Amino acid sequence: MQPGDRVRVDRGDVTNEGVLLPSTTRDHLVVKLDGGYNVGIDREAADVEVLESGARDVDEGSGAGGGEASEITFDSDLPTISLISTGGTIASTVDYRTGAVTAQFDAEDVLRAVPELAGRANYRGRVVANILSENMDPSIWRDLAAAVREEIESGADGVVVMHGTDTMQFSASALSFMLDSPVPVVFTGSQRSADRPSSDNVMNAVCAVEAAKADHAETLVCMHATQSDDACALHRGTRVRKNHTSRRDAFETVGAEPLGLIDYEAAAEAGADGDAADGAIEWNRDPLSRGEDDAETVGFDPDLDADVELVKFTPGMDPAAWDYLDGKSGVVIEGTGLGHVHTDLISRIEALAEDGTVVAMTSQCLEGRVCDRVYDTGRDLLDAGVVEAGDTLPGTAKVKLMWALANVGDAAEAMGRDLAGELTEESRPWR
Repeated sequence: MQPGDRVRVDRGDVTNEGVLLPSTTRDHLVVKLDGGYNVGIDREAADVEVLESGARDVDEGSGAGGGEASEITFDSDLPTISLISTGGTIASTVDYRTGAVTAQFDAEDVLRAVPELAGRANYRGRVVANILSENMDPSIWRDLAAAVREEIESGADGVVVMHGTDTMQFSASALSFMLDSPVPVVFTGSQRSADRPSSDNVMNAVCAVEAAKADHAETLVCMHATQSDDACALHRGTRVRKNHTSRRDAFETVGAEPLGLIDYEAAAEAGADGDAADGAIEWNRDPLSRGEDDAETVGFDPDLDADVELVKFTPGMDPAAWDYLDGKSGVVIEGTGLGHVHTDLISRIEALAEDGTVVAMTSQCLEGRVCDRVYDTGRDLLDAGVVEAGDTLPGTAKVKLMWALANVGDAAEAMGRDLAGELTEESRPWR
C-alpha cells in the first residue's frame, strides 16, 4: 500500500475507511476519512485492506516538516505585508504520529498552506513564537511588539499576526497599548484546522492580508463574521472578545458593531489582481488614519508590569481565596452587575489599596459599564479605594493596567479614561 491508496483499516472493534496519507513514523498509519478528518492509527495489530490503488494524488512532502521551502518572489508593484507567526491553529499541521493538530508551521509555511495568498502582496515572514496560544505571556507580547515595530520601520505596508484564537484578544489588546502604528496590524487565526473541510484558515488569512493592505492604521482582529464564508469582521483589538469555543464566527465586538466588515468574494477578486481591496471593506465607524509615510517611526512603549491579576467574584467564595493578591501591583476584579462584590470582601480590597495595589473594577456582564455610585456596596467600594474601569472588558483591563503601571504616572487615573479605544464615554444601544 502507498499514500493515495483507499484503504480499510480494522483494529479491534474499530474500522476506518479513507485515503492513506504519508506518515513520519513506521509505527502509525494516517487515514483521511471521507468527512475530511484525519485519524492516526497504531499499526500494531491493525488489519489493512487496499480498496483502490492510487485513488488520490498525495504529495509525499506534505507531512509535518516535509516539503520544500516556500519561494517568495518580489513584485515592485505590490505592497509588502509582513506575516508574523506565533503559532496556533492557523499555523498548525497534522502530527502524523497521532493524527492530532500541532503548532509547527513557520510564516513561510503559511504561504505554502494558503496558496490563495499568492500575488496579493510581497511577503516577509518571521517567527516570534511557535506555541499554542494558552502558553502566551507578557514576555512574548514584548517580543511580538518589537518584531512588529521592526517590520514596519523596515518598510512593511502592513502586518498580519498569525495567532491562536484562545488568547488572541489579550495579545491584540497588548499591542494596541504598546504600539502607535502608522500602518494596519491585523491579528487572525483559525477556529478549525486545515485538515477539516470546514476550516476557516483560507478566508481569514486572505481577508487579513487585504485588511493589512487597506487605508487605515488600526490594530484589528480579523475573523469570520458569520458561520458562512461570506465576510470577515474587523474588530478593534481592545473591544473584541471570543464568545464561542468552536464556531467560526466566535469573535464579537462587545457593545457595538464591528469596526468594519470585509466582503470575502470582493476582497479575494480584487487582491488576486494585486489591487487594494478597500472597496470591499464597509466601515461602521471611521478607522484611524494610515500614516503618510509608512516607514515613519513607530510609537513604541513595550514596558509592562506583569504583576497584575484578574479575579472573578462569585457568590459564596471564601475571602481567603484572595490572600495571594497581597503585594500585587494591580488587581482587576470582575464584579457583578454595576461592579459589586460581597460586603465581606470590601475590607480585603481596602487593605490591598492601602498597601499600594491599584484595584480596578469591571463587570461580568457582557455589555454596559460599572457604576459604583448607585448602591451602598458600590459607594463602600469607592471609599475602599477601588477605581472604576467603565465598560472596559475585563481581559483588556488587565492588559491595560499592566501597561499603565509601567508607562503612566497615575495608573489608577488612567483606568478611567480611554487610551486605545478600549473605553467608551457612555453606553448606547446599537441594535
